[in-house]
Amino acid sequence: MPMETGEPGHRRGAWRDGPAGRRAAAVLGGVAALILLGAMFVVLPGVVVDHDLAGASVAAQDRLKAVNDVRTTLLQVVGGLVVAFGAYATWRQLRVSQDGLRATQEGYVTDRFSRAVDQLGSDKLDVRIGGLHALWRIAEQSARDREAIISLQAAYLRTHLPWPPAGPESPSADVPINDIAPLETRAADAQVALTALGVLCRDREQSWVNLSVTDLRRADCDGLWFPEVNFDRACMEAAGLYHANLTQASLVAVNLRHADLTTAILRRARCTLADLRGAKLVETDLRDADFTGTDLREANLRKAAAHGAGFHRADLRLADLRGTDLSTADLAEARLTGALASEHTRWPADFDHSAAGVVDTADPGPEPSPLLQPPGMTWQAPPLRSAP
Repeated sequence: MPMETGEPGHRRGAWRDGPAGRRAAAVLGGVAALILLGAMFVVLPGVVVDHDLAGASVAAQDRLKAVNDVRTTLLQVVGGLVVAFGAYATWRQLRVSQDGLRATQEGYVTDRFSRAVDQLGSDKLDVRIGGLHALWRIAEQSARDREAIISLQAAYLRTHLPWPPAGPESPSADVPINDIAPLETRAADAQVALTALGVLCRDREQSWVNLSVTDLRRADCDGLWFPEVNFDRACMEAAGLYHANLTQASLVAVNLRHADLTTAILRRARCTLADLRGAKLVETDLRDADFTGTDLREANLRKAAAHGAGFHRADLRLADLRGTDLSTADLAEARLTGALASEHTRWPADFDHSAAGVVDTADPGPEPSPLLQPPGMTWQAPPLRSAP
């Protein structure tokens, strides 16, 4: 019968695949390996020596020494192969362990990222702040996620702080700046996102970050990095930008009234049609920046480096230009009536500043230490003498 004829073969296959079959195979493999090693170290050395002697007659003691030398060489070769195989096996195991660890870390980072993003949608302020700090830390630890987190933080600011203000919790656009609390007080989560953005942008790879049309009144940006960041049509009135880096930033039609930009870097920044009335730009790097059509009335540009900057049709009336380097600046059609200058102010060649209405006065001397100045977030902005 078919079942009876197939049963012995089935049993033999099962025996081979079972534990007993595997043990027998291991024993046979071990015996074969011993036989091979025995042949290698007992028979092969003599064959090699006899082959090299080519039938020549030598003393038995010399032949035994030659055989032992061959055995020693073979032993060294086998030992080297064993060491090499062990090193390769260790390397492979290390690679496998590293791949496993990397996969585990990526899964952990993904989980942290997801939980942090979920926190941003919470109704509780402290939970949102915790989520923003978690994203900040992930961006510092994971270069792969840094760009995504920068974009996420920028989107968070644009949606939570639109300009003009949209929500009832934000002060309206016509509230005097002295009646507006610092950003870290009225929107602590937004200040955290802005600070994280200004730190992470120092090492980012993508070209532009969009913070346009945002409400950043009295924001604390001291020492932060915003190179190639788009602030177009944002309101940054009375913001603190001391020693901030705004290289090649776009500041078209931005409101920077009373902003503190002392020692900031605005090199090659685009500040056209902006409002910088009463802004403080002491010792600021304005080289090659574009201020075409910008309102700089009553701005303090003492000792600013503005060579190569464009002030075409800019309004510099009542501005403080004492010690400012304007040697290669474009002042075509700029209004300078009532602007202050000193003997250290450098003007373009053939530019008659007296005819432009500039008032020569004494140089103010060394600037006071910024550590002795009132905090930029809480100081009272003086009323502007210029028309609104």
